[in-house]
Amino acid sequence: MGSKIIQFCIVKSKPSICFVFFCSLLSLFSSVISAQELEAYRMLPEESIVLDGIADEAFWDKVQVATGFRQQEPVPGNPASERTEVRIAYDDQNLYISAKFFDSEPEKIKAFQRRRDSPLDTDDKFVFILDTYNDQRSSFYFEINPLGLMGDGILRTGQGTSINRSWDGIWRAWVVQNPEGWAAEIRIPFMTLNFDPNNDTWGINFLRTIRRKNEDVLWTGFQRNQGINRPQDAGKLVGLHRLNQGVGVEAIPYAIASQVRQREGVNGEKTADYQYNMGGEINYNISPNLKAGITVNTDFAETEVDDRQINLTRFPLFFPERRAFFLEGSNIFLFAPSSGPNPYFSRRIGLQEGRPIPIRHGGRLIGRIKDTDVGFLQVRTGAEGERPGENFTVGRVVQNISDESTIGVVYTRRDTDGDSLPVRQTLGADLSLSTSKFLGNKNLQMEAFFVGHTETFIGDESSLWDRSVRGGRINFPNQPWDAHVSYREFGINYDPAVGFAPRVGFRRLQPSLTYNPLWKESSLIRELSWQYYFEYLMEMDWRPATVNHRVRILGLRFETGDIFQVRLDHNYEWLDRPFDILRDGEYVIQPGDYRNLGYVLTASSAPFRKIGGTLEYSRIGFWTGTQANVTANIFMRPFVGLNMTASWEHSQVRLAEGDFDTHIFRLVSGYDFSPWVSLNFNIQYDNITNFVGTNTRFSWVIDPGNTFFVVYNHNWQRFMERFISIEDRTNIKLAYTFRF
Repeated sequence: MGSKIIQFCIVKSKPSICFVFFCSLLSLFSSVISAQELEAYRMLPEESIVLDGIADEAFWDKVQVATGFRQQEPVPGNPASERTEVRIAYDDQNLYISAKFFDSEPEKIKAFQRRRDSPLDTDDKFVFILDTYNDQRSSFYFEINPLGLMGDGILRTGQGTSINRSWDGIWRAWVVQNPEGWAAEIRIPFMTLNFDPNNDTWGINFLRTIRRKNEDVLWTGFQRNQGINRPQDAGKLVGLHRLNQGVGVEAIPYAIASQVRQREGVNGEKTADYQYNMGGEINYNISPNLKAGITVNTDFAETEVDDRQINLTRFPLFFPERRAFFLEGSNIFLFAPSSGPNPYFSRRIGLQEGRPIPIRHGGRLIGRIKDTDVGFLQVRTGAEGERPGENFTVGRVVQNISDESTIGVVYTRRDTDGDSLPVRQTLGADLSLSTSKFLGNKNLQMEAFFVGHTETFIGDESSLWDRSVRGGRINFPNQPWDAHVSYREFGINYDPAVGFAPRVGFRRLQPSLTYNPLWKESSLIRELSWQYYFEYLMEMDWRPATVNHRVRILGLRFETGDIFQVRLDHNYEWLDRPFDILRDGEYVIQPGDYRNLGYVLTASSAPFRKIGGTLEYSRIGFWTGTQANVTANIFMRPFVGLNMTASWEHSQVRLAEGDFDTHIFRLVSGYDFSPWVSLNFNIQYDNITNFVGTNTRFSWVIDPGNTFFVVYNHNWQRFMERFISIEDRTNIKLAYTFRF
């Protein structure tokens, strides 16, 4: 295939030397993927199915079986210790999966979680991916456990793998446990998926985890540098014909009632405000691959609160997006994610310092046109206090090239009401070249990107070079050897209006090398690990600003799943201006050169235990003194359905300018009555803001896509020796999905 590409480029285009070089690179990153095949059975009109987890209908005997799973761990390529069978059938509207998980010791099956999308590193589980475009770049991700938990997301590969787990597809799983192990029947409506109806072949793969053995087995792609998160290594699902997505209209209205009580001053009385609102979304499938939608009065009352952080650095902290409207399709908008230029960061829309700004209306277009992924977002926010209303535009196009590679562009626009700011626009391009067949069966990835934007204020005379970022990386993500090297430059005035740039004005070289061999001769230790991480960050005049050496001198992963690591750190910082650590004028570090030595100790228990956790202790030089950090996370699962995690983050700072300690306490607990009904409680406190905040969420999934929420937030602030209730808010929300 690669030679044909080169011949086409040379003969048809008469290219320059640079173009020939690009074509040669493309041929290097081209590959032909061979995989196992599984034929889907089309049900006859007279055949029906009762979904109860027990595949006892006669037609299942006619369906081809996916079996012969092999270990990825503990011994790659060895036959699975327990048998697994998977069958797939379909009718006009739905895809059906029957899976049987035989177990010689069914009483030892691990199952703790019930709530949708809960992490399943605690449980036995079954995971499958559907690469509905069969392009080896993206797929739908689904997982279940023996208690009927359902998790899902959208997986996308590139310079690494990302899974957008906030995507909640409408599907259903029925699970039973029996003397032979456990079994499941799964129904996925075709209306939940995007696909090309003219393509009768999808990519597919299956993973089963037997938790008590820490054994992962796959149908295909079982080598350590492969796996379920790599659609490049998936098998093929063939025989899909005449699939029906219906008219393609989806309406999701919501109604919400809120009560907000706020106190005026320390000794003032609380005043109550009652609010009622309605809104929702309407989506339409222009084609089976392309969905358009509009939203009115977008509301995020059910969104979980951010984890509190204390910032002892010179740069702003990153908080992940949690709002469902912006998370749907967010994988398409990813731009050179491993390099962090962030030309589009959705929290710049509808949020200011974590507080919501009303979103009046918006439009969205997400999907695929032939081999091109497209994403478009248009949002209007309303005025809030002295903040004027704004219009936001985001566009992203990603073109598939070769077998696993892409080239893309991103565009953003921010227009603020009034004339105090100009219209701010950002434009970027990125190239990702990937192959899973380098030197036969190795992964190799290359990336390059450039982003620039217009003037940020009226009279801005900075150059485009100062308002842009550029860089590249080479990645060798394999096992037991994993290596990469990256270089990037961030202009001194880079500030994308709909993006996020915590640090600018630097050049950065950053290689790393990791060695993770399995210790097959040991019955105690499964994996050893060593790593060297180097960061050389310079000012734009090439002066060293931050230099880090981090050496993992030993990492141990035991057969039980417990982990222990030891790391040594050396840090150099050049400070060019005074740094006020707590932003209150009490501890101010003066400009100069600072060199620091330190170490980090980390111990983690296996997550399937009923009581366990992670403990990390670090001690390192910190400006004119030292900083000792303790991070402790303790989880408890006394019985099925109840999960509690208590965490403590503590920093003890000792400086020539003075001493101080910081603390963050967090308790997260939840009880899942079933996979459909859950109650969760979150309490957080830190001694810098002296705020205590609680978040209580009750959710009831009436049916997939139809959800009822009750959310109660309460904040207290410490004054002198007592806590004063500052604000409490109650939201009741019902969202319903109608499909046609």
